[in-house]
Amino acid sequence: MTEVRSLRIHQALARKLGIAILSGEYQPGAALEGEIEQSEALGVSRTAYREAMRILTAKGLLESRPKVGTHITPRRQWNLLDPDMLEWMFSGTPDERFIRDLFELRGVIEPAAAAFAAARHDEADLARMDAGLTGMRQHGLATAEGQAADQEFHTALLEATRNEALTSLATSVAAAVRWTTRFKHIKRKHPRDPLPEHRRPSSRSSSFTVSRTYVPSPTGTVAPSSRATTPRCCWPSARASIEPV
Repeated sequence: MTEVRSLRIHQALARKLGIAILSGEYQPGAALEGEIEQSEALGVSRTAYREAMRILTAKGLLESRPKVGTHITPRRQWNLLDPDMLEWMFSGTPDERFIRDLFELRGVIEPAAAAFAAARHDEADLARMDAGLTGMRQHGLATAEGQAADQEFHTALLEATRNEALTSLATSVAAAVRWTTRFKHIKRKHPRDPLPEHRRPSSRSSSFTVSRTYVPSPTGTVAPSSRATTPRCCWPSARASIEPV
């Protein structure tokens, strides 16, 4: 994997230990050995080991205290939406509960974001979303290019909300979209095509109307609306058996 090979020593070490913690090899509350012992056991310099510990501490996985040492923190303190953490989580087989949690999170954030974007977007936002749709259609979501286009679509949608708090979630949401999409294509030989749920033809022949026409109903179907509304693409099911688009 090129992106892993290109990591510096301390980054690769942080990734290795992060995966071990997230997979349960190291349990919350477990103590790590001292810096000298650990760096020697792992075959890295003390400097690289310290830098790796700083990365893991910043992500909420570790806590160091004088005279107590370094311990794995409780899961509730982990920054699970950190893009690196999501990559580490999906490097193996992620916990089904966590997959469900990601679906539920997207189900909370994306409908509201789409509603705001429907009211506040401009032509530049629509152009970005059109470009994302074009990339998905040309490459397909089974490819890295298509997945990148999917992430760009969702990032453009969040930025079209003109809400700084929501926009700040763009990196995490894009990472969640990326890894849930990859997971879906790995788990299913013939996953459904989500592209129709991202858009519908507009009155303009060259583009699509995004976030304007459809809203989810309480029954899970798509109901028409005349006001600025939410597209189906942005309300993934909370059940792990139903994938987000």
